[in-house]
Amino acid sequence: MRQSKLFTRTIKEAPKDEASINAQLLIRAGFVDKLMAGVYSYLPLGLRVLDKIKNIIREEMNAIDGQEVYLPAMQPKELWDKTGRWDKLREVMFQFKGRGDSEIGIAATHEEVIVQILTKYVNSYKDLPLAVYQIQDKFRNEARAKSGLLRGREFSMKDLYSFHLTQEDFESYYNKSKIAYTNVYDRCGLTARITEAPGGDFTDKMTHEFQVFCESGEDTVIYCPECSFSQNEEIATVKAGAKCPMCSGTVKSTKSIEAGNIFPLETTYTDPLGLKVTNDKGEEVPVIMGCYGIGIGRVMGTVVEVLSDEKGMIWPEEIAPFRVHLLSLFTDEEKRVQADNVYEILKKNNIEVLYDDRLDARAGQKFSDSDLIGCPIRLVVSDKTVEKNGVEFKFRASDESEIIGFEEMIDKIRKPILTGTSRAEEMDKELNEF
Repeated sequence: MRQSKLFTRTIKEAPKDEASINAQLLIRAGFVDKLMAGVYSYLPLGLRVLDKIKNIIREEMNAIDGQEVYLPAMQPKELWDKTGRWDKLREVMFQFKGRGDSEIGIAATHEEVIVQILTKYVNSYKDLPLAVYQIQDKFRNEARAKSGLLRGREFSMKDLYSFHLTQEDFESYYNKSKIAYTNVYDRCGLTARITEAPGGDFTDKMTHEFQVFCESGEDTVIYCPECSFSQNEEIATVKAGAKCPMCSGTVKSTKSIEAGNIFPLETTYTDPLGLKVTNDKGEEVPVIMGCYGIGIGRVMGTVVEVLSDEKGMIWPEEIAPFRVHLLSLFTDEEKRVQADNVYEILKKNNIEVLYDDRLDARAGQKFSDSDLIGCPIRLVVSDKTVEKNGVEFKFRASDESEIIGFEEMIDKIRKPILTGTSRAEEMDKELNEF
């Protein structure tokens, strides 16, 4: 894509009404635009990142036998009354009256809808287990819509619902989901800690969050650096400095971002909505249920919070808007043809490239914009590189650059990229030094 055709522009100053790193950088780089508190528009660069995260999630959910659907956002009060959540979620759920005084809610979550659908299709033990997921916008009247994409009133979310005949089968799938979630975060460049947590408005059972350690996070996690012990501070059984209940280590405390969660729901929703099946003995038995959520915009915001520096964002290769940012330092059309040729070489080799072909932008602005946007690789074409019959090659996460030939350029671009040390990794090292 030619940057001269991109309708968005970078801005130098961070928005005054945004305190979070992710909102500041994403708005400055032209990835998102703020409409009002907790509501953002995704612009071309931002949508490319969001779609790539969605594709990773789809691949991992399909790998654990998830079947994708798309459920309606508008839902009738009568359905939510069956589970008692119409009144329970009144403060967070947008509710209004439609024609004929019918009461309607805008989906904050979709347990009721998916269970009602399955009552029409699932009636035998042979129909189970089953897992259904969707990627859809959710709407929640958050009292604290802040922290950019980390806490919004309208946001993109993946929610999966699983259904099982036995508790053993549910637990087996629940553990598979932990692996799938870990794969998602790894591919997005994040390290997520599986953490015991309360169930909130969804269940009174113990649940699990996927927490990314980050100094700007809203949550506090009590964890052990020697083993897998990790609990949200809200339900923690020990305090920082105490001996770990699972090993001989000493537990610590850190701020973190909740990047996803999974819930054992048992029959909380299947019982009141009448989802039962006949077992192999002809007996009618309840269906056990679980739900599994990932806020997609929240993942994007978390990546920015932990993988950025003072210059801008550093996108992991799988979710970067473009793999390569090509900069032409020529200021006239005739010379720019040499950079155009490199652009065509990259496209012919199916390499995603954002080409800064602007003639009215100075070299310093182009370098600054490239660091802010944060594509994994930067290529520069200039008089200096043309003399050496090559391009200047630099990884965004590195301070080192080199001039290489065109054949080597393609081979080097295609190799997997190891990103630099993130804020989360730096923080983890600091925590372990205490």
